[in-house]
Amino acid sequence: MKKVLLFTALAAALTASLAQAGEKLVVAATPVPHAEILELIKPTLAKEGVDLEIKVFTDYVQPNVQVDQKRLDANYFQTLPYLKSFNDGKGTNLVTVIGVHVEPFGGYSKKVKTLAELKDGATIAIPNEGSNSGRALILLQKAGLIELKDPKNALATPKDIAKNPHNFKFKELESAMLPRVLDQVDLDMINTNYALEAGLNPAKDALVIEGADSPYVNFLVARPDNKDSVAIQKLAKALTSPEVKAFIAKKYNGAVLPAF
Repeated sequence: MKKVLLFTALAAALTASLAQAGEKLVVAATPVPHAEILELIKPTLAKEGVDLEIKVFTDYVQPNVQVDQKRLDANYFQTLPYLKSFNDGKGTNLVTVIGVHVEPFGGYSKKVKTLAELKDGATIAIPNEGSNSGRALILLQKAGLIELKDPKNALATPKDIAKNPHNFKFKELESAMLPRVLDQVDLDMINTNYALEAGLNPAKDALVIEGADSPYVNFLVARPDNKDSVAIQKLAKALTSPEVKAFIAKKYNGAVLPAF
């Protein structure tokens, strides 16, 4: 009888220990601000039984590929237009869980101090990914530098430019590469996460930047089979908590804006 009671007690202790350890979530993120925000909420999730492991990536492709392949549980780095473009191009079916923040997209230069100083034939670097390319070109259109055939085409490329009165030349590069050519081009259109990593302050350094009404919200993304899981939903709740809102406001000083 004592052995049975001892076994029962040990089994209960083991169950309690496993419950305390909780479920592990492996989430991909780009370094700034995504991974920093995830690091902030790790202790909160641990208290709720979720062991969060953050995998940092510097590109926009592998985080989606590995979630689709179930090598990762979720990712946090991308906008909805980019996700739609990726799903269409790669045949994946990744889904948004919740919107967290906006990173106003901007244009930077070390050669001119205003857009008006750009000379005819100046070189402008833009992302080569469909949605980010369109985002950059739409911003340039709003600044009056070019005109697109369709002003609302989120997937526009330089081929979709209707009017280029100053004969600007466009250099298309992977988003992560753009900060590296800042010295080599006249205007560099950079995603805010990469601008922050490069030591740029979007609020002060950008010659042109999206407003707070930008529709390009950064989402937590998962798969249809796990998006409603308890652990993913706890993560979603933590990412949109007052703690995260206060952290974003203090840490990024307008370069990142809460979307909740």
